[in-house]
Amino acid sequence: MNVLRPDPFLHAETLSRLAELALLISLFSVGLQLGVPLRDRRWLLPLRLAFLSMALMVSMITAIGIWLLHLPLGAAVLLGAMLAPTDPVLASGVQSDVGIKPDRLGFSLAGEGGLNDGAAYPFVMLGLGILGLHGVGPGFLRWWSMDLIWSSVGGALIGGLLGAAIGRLVIFLRSRRGEAVGFDVFLGLGLVAVVFGLAQISLTSGFLAVFAAGLALQRVQEAPHLNAAPAVRGLSAISVTDNTGIVADIPLWRMRVRHSVQSFNEQLEKLAELGMVLMVGAMLAYAPPLPAAWWFVPVLLLLLRPISVLAATIGERLSQPQRALMSWFGIRGIGSVFYLLLALHLGVNGPVADTLVSLTLWTVASSIVAHGLTAQPLMQRYLIWRGAKRQRRGAKRDFS
Repeated sequence: MNVLRPDPFLHAETLSRLAELALLISLFSVGLQLGVPLRDRRWLLPLRLAFLSMALMVSMITAIGIWLLHLPLGAAVLLGAMLAPTDPVLASGVQSDVGIKPDRLGFSLAGEGGLNDGAAYPFVMLGLGILGLHGVGPGFLRWWSMDLIWSSVGGALIGGLLGAAIGRLVIFLRSRRGEAVGFDVFLGLGLVAVVFGLAQISLTSGFLAVFAAGLALQRVQEAPHLNAAPAVRGLSAISVTDNTGIVADIPLWRMRVRHSVQSFNEQLEKLAELGMVLMVGAMLAYAPPLPAAWWFVPVLLLLLRPISVLAATIGERLSQPQRALMSWFGIRGIGSVFYLLLALHLGVNGPVADTLVSLTLWTVASSIVAHGLTAQPLMQRYLIWRGAKRQRRGAKRDFS
């Protein structure tokens, strides 16, 4: 109807900023949802998916880009980096359990989506560097040291430390001084802004930093604090028991902090995701499908994703339904769109840009439709299977 005109070629900078904002909100919100302790072995699987599986996806898409799409090496790497990360919000919607002992399927997909948007950044910079649009240094030294190692490690450290520090500061102000009460809905936005800004100044991954900040804040709010002062401003306290059996009275405001922050960010996240999905649909008018899109999209979703998941999960004790659903739910979304727009903004143009826009947008659109239609029925069948399996285990224990 000619109401929305988000031409990615003309408005790449503005659209990339919108996509970046939506992605930051999504990553922080997903981090707040993942309550598994960081030393828990459950984290090994999402780490494998986020780094090993993603690296394999980049490699396979690069090979296809060179041999079948006839793209230059830099553009092929860039295409792989754009389409390797999964969407944190759409993936987290597959979760069936929350808390410190969630089901491995949903937790692993959500953790993968939260981690690999930041993990894809070095490969995006590598592709741009090969195309001559980003400095990689002699012998790729700058890319190895800054874009790969420092960007990832530094981003996680900045986000984790700031998230924990700000969370503890708010707890201290409320428990000792009765201050900073009633501003929970703004705490998340302020933390995202501070963490992302510091990460950008430090030349680290802002996406990993924001995700790590959400994880850190979630743990600060959930950790028992036996020496907390009595509840302030008339708020009552509740009794909880920690894992050692010690009973403690924890102020009710303290339990509300994370939940109120998370509730506000989830609402904001839904609005941001809605806006981005709408924008993807509108941008399709500027991305006529190339002939290659008709085979490229199915190959990526139905062949490359399962191969990368199977390789990354070798040695993990997963059931066949879990491994099959992980292979299928490689949901593409905001991260792919952001990196596409970033590449256009930084100077990718001509036939290469046309190919990247068409393949990326049609892959994301196809993923939204295919995974959106299948998520609910497949997860219902999975939950039925899981419930039956638990009943069989319970019956065996009762019999023994």
